[in-house]
Amino acid sequence: MSDTTHPTIFVTGASGQLGRLVIAALLERVTAGAVVAGVRSLESEAAQALRDRGVGVRVADYARPETLAEAFRGIERLLLISSSEIGQRVAQHETVIAAAKAAGIGRLVYTSLLHADTSPLSLAGEHRATEAAIAGSGLSATILRNGWYTENYTASIPGALAGGAFLGSAGDGRIASAARADFAEAAALVLTGDGHDGRTYELAGDEAYTLADLAAELSRQTGRDIPYRDLPQADYAALLKGFGLPDVLADSLAAWDVDAAHGALFDEGRQLSTLIGRPTTPLSASIAAALG
Repeated sequence: MSDTTHPTIFVTGASGQLGRLVIAALLERVTAGAVVAGVRSLESEAAQALRDRGVGVRVADYARPETLAEAFRGIERLLLISSSEIGQRVAQHETVIAAAKAAGIGRLVYTSLLHADTSPLSLAGEHRATEAAIAGSGLSATILRNGWYTENYTASIPGALAGGAFLGSAGDGRIASAARADFAEAAALVLTGDGHDGRTYELAGDEAYTLADLAAELSRQTGRDIPYRDLPQADYAALLKGFGLPDVLADSLAAWDVDAAHGALFDEGRQLSTLIGRPTTPLSASIAAALG
């Protein structure tokens, strides 16, 4: 069934953590008939869960360009959620952008990185290149420069509770993160609203905190003393590798923490809360959710 009220919206990477939340946020605003989810496999549980909600599901694999022409047929607005495959993102994103242009999509929305044009984070280069490709495509576009998801840090809570300390290399760096759902809501609002064409939004949380602040709040909520232990970058990376993380990921996580120590994850513009019309999710609430 098609939706005659709203433009048809396609979400790439719809079975991922952000994608699932964007779909949920869209379904609060438009009928399921207006939403199409892009997945790698139609046989996955995630694809079936989307179908159960009445959402159209099509194969759209960044690494398989032949899937995209059919996937984008009849689509008016497209959310390009950045690929999870670091190092391959630019080529994959350029494939999606080319397919979107060929399909005559009216608006492309891209999830970039906070301050991508100036960020020291190693992730920033691929986002800068993607933004340039979008600009060069001639497509009407909106860039959502997403800051850090609070879940990037709350995912470490089980380890912190087991080890008795929250570990990192971010020093006293202030981190203006927000819950993944906050960013998903922003994407849904831009996809369903008007007046966003040509805009670039720097999206971050209202409340900036240090990892020592996070550890203090974790201690308060659990009734335990969980201090923050700041480690040299090499020591933190070695520790992460000892926990079983792949070398490249461990090195990246430690380097991103050091970048955070120098302000890479800080922003006080409050564009995210302005866009979604409410304060971003407080750190305390994200910690409570992680504790379950």
